Amino acid sequence: MTPRSDAEVPAFTHALGLPGLTDLHVHFLPESVQRKVWEFFDRAGAEYGTKWPIHYRLPSAERLGVLRDLGVVRFAPLVYPHKPGMAAWLNEWVRDFAAATPQAVPTATFFPEPGAAAYLADALDQGVRCVKSHVQVGAYDPRDELLEPVWGLLAEAGVPVVVHCGHGPVAGRYTGLDVFEDVLSRHPRLVAVLAHAGAPEFTLALDLLDRYPGVHLDTTMVGVPFNRADELLPRDWAARLAGHPDRVALGTDFPSIPYDYATQLRAIAGWAASDERLGESFLRAVLWHTPRRLLSTDVPSQAR
Repeated sequence: MTPRSDAEVPAFTHALGLPGLTDLHVHFLPESVQRKVWEFFDRAGAEYGTKWPIHYRLPSAERLGVLRDLGVVRFAPLVYPHKPGMAAWLNEWVRDFAAATPQAVPTATFFPEPGAAAYLADALDQGVRCVKSHVQVGAYDPRDELLEPVWGLLAEAGVPVVVHCGHGPVAGRYTGLDVFEDVLSRHPRLVAVLAHAGAPEFTLALDLLDRYPGVHLDTTMVGVPFNRADELLPRDWAARLAGHPDRVALGTDFPSIPYDYATQLRAIAGWAASDERLGESFLRAVLWHTPRRLLSTDVPSQAR
């Protein structure tokens, strides 16, 4: 069974014996920032060459209600800056958001600027469980010397960093998995989750799984029909995932996706069905066990 709509998602997870979903790649932002992000997607026809209707363009409280109805019992609310001077403020905002939202785990972000290591160290001391690095939007070089202590702190702490460093949906000055591999070579213990599975460089992303034990992939917008993304996956995609079934974590980009949440789950279920080595055990890992392990989170009492 795969969910044909959001209404069928809870039955889908229940059939797998799961108490719900854990989503590693969700976005909640201050309202002023969220509005600007959505305005950007409204112009996506010019930026990306395709229209990008926001499926869950709702007030924050209603978005949280959608996640609850879907059975998302834990998620990482990711924030990210696009210029200097934003990251510390975003970290304060998301700390308060997570404290007030039982489903959310505390997260943080950074930018290559003086003080980045200091404010990230403070965030880690306050119990941050996941960090976001958006190389594409931030248009920064992840190899910047200002970030060396940041990557070192994350590697030492073992806290996962969700890194959007691939060329998708449009290439940036410093995007490319070859660029980010320079960071991994200097910090091989880094727990790096390649957002969007490194799209469109899927084969190189799989190679990084082979080479670095801390590298993971998230499923955000991977293999979905939107913009023919399902046609970009290499033919050996499922076979290669079978070599690392515990290194793939659910991510969705909720709420700023141009389709319903169930669409992503159908894509993942399709991979599981296409290789006998994957199956339901792979689905349980992707949808629950792996993101829960990465976020170091316990099953909430109401989901036991």
